[in-house]
Amino acid sequence: MITSGSRLPFPGPRLNVVHICDHLGWHGSRMHGVKRLFAWMIPRFDASRFDVSLISLRKQDLSADNLEELGIDVTYLARHKFDPATFPELLKVLRRKRADIVHMHGYGATTFGRLCAWRMGIPAILHEHANHGDTPWFQKVADRFLAPHTDLAIAVGKSTGEFTTRARLIPAERTKVVYLGAPLDEFARPRTADEIAAARQALGIAPGDTAIGTVTRLMPSKGNHHLIDAIPAVLERHPHVRFFIVGEGELQPELEARARTLGLGDRLTFSGFQRDVAAVLSALDLVVFPSLWEGTPLTAFEALAMGKPIVATDADGLLDILTDRQDALIVPKADPQALANAVCELLETPALAVALAAQARRTGARYDIAAFVRKMEQLYLLLHENSHVPNRAGILRADLDFLSSKP
Repeated sequence: MITSGSRLPFPGPRLNVVHICDHLGWHGSRMHGVKRLFAWMIPRFDASRFDVSLISLRKQDLSADNLEELGIDVTYLARHKFDPATFPELLKVLRRKRADIVHMHGYGATTFGRLCAWRMGIPAILHEHANHGDTPWFQKVADRFLAPHTDLAIAVGKSTGEFTTRARLIPAERTKVVYLGAPLDEFARPRTADEIAAARQALGIAPGDTAIGTVTRLMPSKGNHHLIDAIPAVLERHPHVRFFIVGEGELQPELEARARTLGLGDRLTFSGFQRDVAAVLSALDLVVFPSLWEGTPLTAFEALAMGKPIVATDADGLLDILTDRQDALIVPKADPQALANAVCELLETPALAVALAAQARRTGARYDIAAFVRKMEQLYLLLHENSHVPNRAGILRADLDFLSSKP
């Protein structure tokens, strides 16, 4: 079964770039993670030079928030995880789209996508979004076989790059760390007092309340149970602050039960999914990232761009973009008391909070998703120009320093 959005005609000079991902969401989930990345990224490509579309190997998720609303061409293969029919079905769609380059996200996408790119003789980009520690044995078999048919691998952070080389078996010379970012036009713009007041009212924050929160998926890697465990220690010293956990996910019942056990009452609000993340962040006085492991989370780029005081753990992807006591306070992961102490330090030292926020905004200005898109455009052109070179060696002779450059 294939469902697809409408497509523009293909004029000759444009490159047809197809992103392939395993899935765009889980049951009950909405615009998060890689789905938000596509929402930011694909509309920003130069439409006069690139026709960029997307294929999801799975069925369309049932949420109200979808990429088609943004005019993005999405095809859903509606295949199961280990369905061998994915290969011929994907190959058929790529040929129909006249793909010049495939850019792949996720184990299934990088397996079936590289097989298709090999069959079609077109460049293949593997994009790794997290350090998963290791891969299943069957993925190792696939990755070992497909490594020679991978032009380049992109990793979202240093530890993810190490994982890509060590576990995904992509040679180091073909693995490049390229940081993502947030839409600065949305997150870095000044907010009026009326806008902030409206955002705070929407979250139920009373005038004068200090609001501390995180925007997250409620899943194990995000460490939200450690944030909840930190709240009583903060309330002992600052009984009038309020905490907000904004997001949804499979751990919500467990986290809500933990909050009840601790007797947090109205001091902690689970705000659920919020479409306007920028408005939510504008309403918060302090942002916390209690993660246990990360790639480089998009919400961290957003908080930086908005110039928020940040408390974060030393999870690998966070350390890639945050610097302790420059643009954030960094504490050990899985340590609720350390989280509580850092939050209290910022509450009790307003000058430090102001200084961190100012530097956070400067750091965030280095990570614009539009700059990432320009890098991808340049990379696509180089891959296309070198696609005739035997053994995929041409791209290694090109100057790829632009991929790791920061303003």
